Amino acid sequence: MRRVPATISVPGRTVLAIAVLFAALAQPVLAQRQPTYRGRPAVNVRAVPSKTTVRPGDRLAVAVVLWHAPGFHSWPNRPVVPQQFEGLVRPIATTIEVPSIPVSVEALPIQWPQPVEVTVNYTGSPIQLVSYVGTAVAYLPLQVAEGAEPGEVVLELAVRYQTCDHRYCYPPRTAALTVPLVVAAADAVVTAEPNEPELFTDFSFGEAAERSLRSALPSLTMRVFAWSFELDANGPVGLTLLLVLAALGGLILNVTPCVLPVIPLKIMGLSRAAGQPARLFLLGLVMSAGVVAFWIVLGGAIAFISGFDAISSLFQTGWFALAVGVIVAIMALGMMGLFSARLPQAVYRIDPDRETVPGSFGLGVMTAVLSTPCTAPFMGGASAWAATQTPAIALATFGAIGAGMALPYLVLAARPGLVKKVPRSGPWSVLVKQVIGLLMLAVAVFFIGTWLSVALAEPPEPPSRAFWWGVAGCVAAACAWLAYRTFALTASTARRAVVAAIALLFAVTGLSLARGLSSHGPIDWIHYTPERFAEAVRRGDVIVLDFTAEWCLNCKALETGVLHQEEIVELLARPEVVPIKVDLTTDNPPGKAKLAELRWVGIPLLAIYGPAAGYEEPFKFDSYTIGMVREAVVRARGD
Repeated sequence: MRRVPATISVPGRTVLAIAVLFAALAQPVLAQRQPTYRGRPAVNVRAVPSKTTVRPGDRLAVAVVLWHAPGFHSWPNRPVVPQQFEGLVRPIATTIEVPSIPVSVEALPIQWPQPVEVTVNYTGSPIQLVSYVGTAVAYLPLQVAEGAEPGEVVLELAVRYQTCDHRYCYPPRTAALTVPLVVAAADAVVTAEPNEPELFTDFSFGEAAERSLRSALPSLTMRVFAWSFELDANGPVGLTLLLVLAALGGLILNVTPCVLPVIPLKIMGLSRAAGQPARLFLLGLVMSAGVVAFWIVLGGAIAFISGFDAISSLFQTGWFALAVGVIVAIMALGMMGLFSARLPQAVYRIDPDRETVPGSFGLGVMTAVLSTPCTAPFMGGASAWAATQTPAIALATFGAIGAGMALPYLVLAARPGLVKKVPRSGPWSVLVKQVIGLLMLAVAVFFIGTWLSVALAEPPEPPSRAFWWGVAGCVAAACAWLAYRTFALTASTARRAVVAAIALLFAVTGLSLARGLSSHGPIDWIHYTPERFAEAVRRGDVIVLDFTAEWCLNCKALETGVLHQEEIVELLARPEVVPIKVDLTTDNPPGKAKLAELRWVGIPLLAIYGPAAGYEEPFKFDSYTIGMVREAVVRARGD
């Protein structure tokens, strides 16, 4: 691309500002007369399937053709705004959405055409603008399910684009297209000729996964509260930086509430082998391998299993939370010394108090599993981006997250001196294990309670959150036992006072948090349906869309710490603001479709729409503060 000057003169800025103001004032007039060329629209959109009769298991592609009349162009799928236009022009990206698709057909990532440069004169001087011109063809690959029933099906597409010429851009339009298909019997002989084969000469399924994904999302935006930056992962340098940030996110996972109870447990286990450096390193290496293995398997599931598109997919199958809760409960009982009866050997293998190679690997897997309800800075953005990329990139990214998470355990194993000072036996060691066991029991109650609350829920009513009192009760019991045993084990007044104060602080904090988390909060949420969302758009309301789930600890922390604060509660209670909750605790096809529409995977996510910002591309946050939510609502409203 030819380099565009980085500066523009003051008269040039004045002309540009006047041009932009004129375009804004002219919107109503332009909306009434969309540009035409020789009696037809200046941009014409149509959809052509490569074949209209398919069999179960077949693949096909839909060519979405954008024909531009001479002198006209449209913004590409990923607009590039010249520096002269920054802050003055809000491009409307060309998008293809699939609002309705048969259950027997899966839409794969779109392969977008290559944009070219055109010359525009918005400022009175020629500027190169990257655009779609002429006949631009985007390809939507489709996969027909193996068990598809014979019959007629219809695919609905919504193609949004903005027509521009060399003087200004016209208001965006959305073309509604339908693609009828016929699914024949599996043993049927299909002899129909392909539709317009010349349209598909640039498309092949062999290259679609590599080319289309890179062109659709060549870069990603990393957000950590108010700080954000965009990273282009193309090329070895960008991809390496992405993997480093993913590993950093995995490292940070170790200090989230999901994983913290396991760390002292593993340190104590490694300390028992501190006098045998070779054994210590082996156990640490095996545990690290368990952590990395889980994340690679998770990445493989996202890359290769249809419908499994995010970490949260694990928890949308109810059995997973129940199984994890039962396993953690058994581990907790083992930590508390309650395995006095003769139990199956498999139980002892997951007893963290017994340092074995299979047990270390299993504990590594369990440590990684426990981290899945939480996300960390960098890790969330990297995993969401990787889920839309090729299998090789997805596996590399999730492997990097696992490597970052496993790093502390590998360091501890390689440096015996770091764990030699940890007590390996005696009453204090027993007390620490018992307290950790009670905290792990709290984790088990969380997982089992999540499953139970969903199993007993009666939609559309939200699931009960009473299980948080059970979690808080286990934490309070751990604190009480710590204080009681400390008074029995030491006569030091200072030590008793410090431990009692810490125990009281954590017990009160846990009960206080349970009070807030067990409540559905002060906001009058509307539960999401496409119809309710469309009605709010029709009224021109500001829409605050909160994607959440009962098992998502980050979601609960943001809700309690930000959304439930008085200022935000009052803001969301205004008549022109509609708070809508998208609950992904279990499988929620409309909610998952809305998340996919926003080109996002994983939660938490807060999306804020409004008449001033438009309803096509909302403000999106996976971490946010009170100020960020307030500013986004104000900007969406146009105040």
